[in-house]
Amino acid sequence: MSTMRQRPARKKQKDSLFKRINNWLHLWLGLISGIIVLVVCLTGCIWVFHEEITNLMEPETKVEWQAKQVLSPSQLMGIAARLHPDKVPSYAEYQQGRTINLNLRVVGAAPRDRRSGGTLLKINPYTGEVIKTEVRKKGETDFFRFILNGHRFLWMPYEIGRPIVNYGTLVFVVLLITGLIWWYPKKWNKTTREKSFTIKWGASFKRVNLDLHNVLGFYSLLFLAAIALTGMVYGIKWYSEVLYWVTSGGQKLAEYKTMESDSLQKGKGYRPEAAMDLAWAKVIAKHPKSMGFYYSFPDTSNAKAAINVVVYPNKGQFYNSQGYSFDQHTVKEMVREDAYSVPYSEASFGEKVRKMNYDIHVGSILGFPGKVMAFLASLIGASLPVTGFLVWYGRKFGKKRGKKKLKVESSELKVEGREVVGYK
Repeated sequence: MSTMRQRPARKKQKDSLFKRINNWLHLWLGLISGIIVLVVCLTGCIWVFHEEITNLMEPETKVEWQAKQVLSPSQLMGIAARLHPDKVPSYAEYQQGRTINLNLRVVGAAPRDRRSGGTLLKINPYTGEVIKTEVRKKGETDFFRFILNGHRFLWMPYEIGRPIVNYGTLVFVVLLITGLIWWYPKKWNKTTREKSFTIKWGASFKRVNLDLHNVLGFYSLLFLAAIALTGMVYGIKWYSEVLYWVTSGGQKLAEYKTMESDSLQKGKGYRPEAAMDLAWAKVIAKHPKSMGFYYSFPDTSNAKAAINVVVYPNKGQFYNSQGYSFDQHTVKEMVREDAYSVPYSEASFGEKVRKMNYDIHVGSILGFPGKVMAFLASLIGASLPVTGFLVWYGRKFGKKRGKKKLKVESSELKVEGREVVGYK
């Protein structure tokens, strides 16, 4: 009986050096940064809708809009002094259709020091009725502040967790690029199109998991890139400066400076209540139709502290906001050079991109549909480390288990074969 020679199998063509390096980077950078990406994306999903969730959980804080002025800063200061004489106002914020949130801090604490505890009064903007009071002890945070702390610094000490999140996000951008290169087929045909753009739900778990990683990663790539690139603006100084330099045509980003009043005027100018009302009146005269605001009360223990006021022309969007600073003693408007003090209509392209940064980051630049897209993209982003790990684990250890099982089954067949022959 003649035996037929089997043709030697063709060796699989190896990828180029560039592709191998790309795939190696994608694999190991993904394994290293997986936990960071998972936490940041999941907390980002929740934070996107923090305003909507808060509104649903606190229906009593909805206030029907009325065609009249809201409470003045001095009136809010009076309410605080009457109800909490041991505390002083720190800041107030408002969105049309909601209560005014008046934050009170313990006397002696820094105006923006949330760790010292404080009291939040939710006040009817027209009647002055305190609808809800929230008291936080020292070091205590609410749910969404907890979520934001995880998103920004992984609930670690700020000086440790913040750089980890910032550069973990930078690594994620690299992963998006290397993932796109790995995803891109060598040739386009019907089979590669199906694998690249559709999920084969009826296939095995391994195949579905691989499709979830590749296909969903591709569809969400642009959204995730926009979220990551805008997020790094807040934490990586050199990146923020380079981005502004590129978008502004080579201009240098003006350094944000804390505005300071003229301390020589202490005790000679307006009283705090009158100064706040006058500053507020100047801003409202320029923006009578604003749908929201934020302002800080001057720290009377610090003679150099300024009055800061920000107005939001659109509800739920911040890109066209405008900030003002005033001397707390003379109420003279201070000259600011940052992008947030320039009217959006008069801003340069680079300044407009900077003013839109937060709205792009959370998707609100496109309104509620944009938030939905940001939510879904972040959810997919959180899934990528999980599906990617399962792909790697299956290829790394699944084959070994398969070979071991095949080897055991093969040896058992040989033993059975010898026993049968011996018996005969």
